[in-house]
Amino acid sequence: MSYRCVIVSNPAHISTRSEQLVVETDERHTVPIEDISALMLESRRATFSAAALSALAQNGTAVFVCDEKHLPCGVLLPYAQHSRQLAAARAQLSLTLPAKKRFWQQLVTAKIGNQAECLALCGKTQEAAFLHSRARAVTSGDKDNLEAAAAAYYFPALFGTGFTRSADDGRNAALNYGYAILRGYAARCAAVYGLLPWEGLHHCSQLNQYNLADDLMEPFRPVVDLYVAANVDEASTLAPALKHALFGLMNADILSGGQHHSVAYAMERLVQSLRTGMEKGGALALPKLLAWQPHGYE
Repeated sequence: MSYRCVIVSNPAHISTRSEQLVVETDERHTVPIEDISALMLESRRATFSAAALSALAQNGTAVFVCDEKHLPCGVLLPYAQHSRQLAAARAQLSLTLPAKKRFWQQLVTAKIGNQAECLALCGKTQEAAFLHSRARAVTSGDKDNLEAAAAAYYFPALFGTGFTRSADDGRNAALNYGYAILRGYAARCAAVYGLLPWEGLHHCSQLNQYNLADDLMEPFRPVVDLYVAANVDEASTLAPALKHALFGLMNADILSGGQHHSVAYAMERLVQSLRTGMEKGGALALPKLLAWQPHGYE
């Protein structure tokens, strides 16, 4: 199972040899391609061989590229890697509206529940109890839009009265960076399991090629929130160390199906359960937030 998140921050040439990714800077580094779940190309002076890109795509690795501000602006996704691509696409496109609403209800319930857990882990027990009650009240399709109401309550409770997601400060910059990683990885998981990233359950913008990824990432957002609340303040900048830490949250410990997994694998389990649920029914394998610690691999 792929588990490593690799960042290339300095000018480098990247190639492949003997199933290893070779990164040549002032020194030569190698990483087994089968171990890489995500690769961030932060340097604008990194060059890639076509063979390396092909090998990463075949491995199902999400390859992120950055803009001139060193922020993620795109992701390379694997293409048609699933053995039953047509069956998966047909199952997704034939989902009934009631089925989509039930899946969305589960995702929103898990998201608000994890926001409550984030508040509890930050010592805000009264606010956490309120959000837990809101999570239990989510109905099919979230017709009362409790997701938005919970967010309006949650962010000021977490970051302080007056905080808004539109504010130009270090916390929002860190949140946006972390969310971009989650979004790209959700799109990667959808593609690996033969699903169409643009065909969402709730998100449905015709201008958005990642509608499904935007649905699936929702319960994982509090992983980023928890880290930012503990480590970032209003005056913080997106220094390389912070960006590395946010990218590394894909290896944070989280509960999935009552078991400890990395965020990356928990997201994969969620997509697996969605894929099964589309054809056979059943509940989603939803994540539950834990106190921040790196996942321990055996």
